Amino acid sequence: MVNQREHERFLVTGVQMPVSLTQDNIPAMRAKVSEIMSLFPGTDMIVFSELAMHGPLESRISTDPSKDIEVFQNLAARHAVWIIPGSFYVRREGQVFNHAVVIGPDGLIKGRYDKMFPFRPFESGVATGSSFLAFDVPGVGRFGLSICYDIWFPEIMRTLTSMGVEVLIHPTLTGTTDRAAENAISKATAAMFQCYVVDVNGLDGGGNGRSLVADPTGNAVYQAGQVPEIFPVMIDLGLVRQSRRDGANGLGQVLKSWRDRPVDFDVYAPGQPCDYLDALGPLEPMKKRERTKD
Repeated sequence: MVNQREHERFLVTGVQMPVSLTQDNIPAMRAKVSEIMSLFPGTDMIVFSELAMHGPLESRISTDPSKDIEVFQNLAARHAVWIIPGSFYVRREGQVFNHAVVIGPDGLIKGRYDKMFPFRPFESGVATGSSFLAFDVPGVGRFGLSICYDIWFPEIMRTLTSMGVEVLIHPTLTGTTDRAAENAISKATAAMFQCYVVDVNGLDGGGNGRSLVADPTGNAVYQAGQVPEIFPVMIDLGLVRQSRRDGANGLGQVLKSWRDRPVDFDVYAPGQPCDYLDALGPLEPMKKRERTKD
């Protein structure tokens, strides 16, 4: 575990920008990094939205992922800043993954992550990741990463929290009517796991905006609109540690209650029958219902 200082602050800058369906977005992302470091030189970490590099169409899958990542490695080293350039589709061993990297201020890759819950049935051609990503920011704290639909499954943050994660970085691409629900889930995740959630959505082909940063009490530190925005937010790791130790606002100490739980949950046992869930039918797009004549 990283050596923590009690009241360490860390400036995270989110980038809510238009994402083209058909054009390479990397030049625009490169320009945003330069803009951020000119306007907000104290920025410690820059976060882009899900599939920001090449957009959401699998037909525009990266042909040279290493070259794409190298652009951001050079930027990170030049500006001595952490960069999470959203995610991008990659092909590995005949399968397509929604993949993200974490780049440190020395330009080196500090972690890789494959989206664990592709948005099925719509993201049906995307394979499922199986490994969690937690990484240390030296002298600051432990961060974790998940992608978009992952946050609808609290087991992911339960696992990351058990690994010591204090800040969840969450690139997303949501352009649908459930964006309000996703914002509510982000705030609930922050409250349930007494952590920060940095949820960065895109625009146009990259989503409908309304990026959100929530603190360990579940409050929105910042809520973006539906226009291009660069939003720097100061993360207070001391608030995370105080909330976990004493309870958010001196109230529920939920992580300790989970640790000291008196029961096991059979639903998580391997091979446990799930008759009700099985009866819901296959995971497939909703079909138009046939109307009967009166």
